[in-house]
Amino acid sequence: MMSRGIGQGPRAGLVTAAGVCTGLLGHSLIATLGLGALLAASEMAYSALKYAGAAYLFYLGVRLLLSGGNAIGARRAASASLPRLFSEGALSNLSNPKIVLFYFAFLPQFVPATSAHPSALLFALGVLFSALTFAVKVPVGLFAGALSDWFRSHPNTLVWVFRASGLALIALALRLALDERG
Repeated sequence: MMSRGIGQGPRAGLVTAAGVCTGLLGHSLIATLGLGALLAASEMAYSALKYAGAAYLFYLGVRLLLSGGNAIGARRAASASLPRLFSEGALSNLSNPKIVLFYFAFLPQFVPATSAHPSALLFALGVLFSALTFAVKVPVGLFAGALSDWFRSHPNTLVWVFRASGLALIALALRLALDERG
């Protein structure tokens, strides 16, 4: 979100934030349907999602790292379409198994055992969490976008921002891949 906002402007930061929060809605649906329980119970399903998520984050990191190699590459990386930015935000979030486990472990404690519609309440809590996350991520994306013009007028700094963002995503991918379940 930060690198997209900086590289492409406030609109890109906003769209990426929307994608990330849409991914959270996907997690709400997964938890509501009980698929979170499957991931919690199945080491194979959890590992498959974990490694797929790590591979995707690694791919995004390498792409950013390589695009930051020169100012022209940085500008090219910054030209992703808004639908692509939205998809990248959603997919990076949906491929994180720890969020599924968070939803599975955290949200049910707020659903009373006597609830007539526990699934609907669980989904509503997930939607609320997504909305609150959106309220936090939008200002971050917009702030990064506000810095966009300054970074574009200082292309060498932008190159280093892209490199740092790429390395951060690669580090997160490695951490996710090597993290023990728990």
